[in-house]
Amino acid sequence: MHDTSPEIEAHFREMIMKKSGQERLKMGFAMFNLARKQVIASIRWNRPDADVKEIRRNLFLRFYGQDFSQEEQEKILNRLTL
Repeated sequence: MHDTSPEIEAHFREMIMKKSGQERLKMGFAMFNLARKQVIASIRWNRPDADVKEIRRNLFLRFYGQDFSQEEQEKILNRLTL
């Protein structure tokens, strides 16, 4: 989906690039932390009885599951449950 006008997109990019690298990095961390909290809340909503290991596994799959083959996923998931 691309519903932002080129002018607004250019203005937004200009505003972001005026920030220091440190400020942009902090913004990225804040956005990642918010996304992580939302995913954990969703996992808990759908599986109220999920333990920490199950939440870790589901969190990994939601964020990175498409980046790995099935075999690689299983290796990683096995390590997450140690």
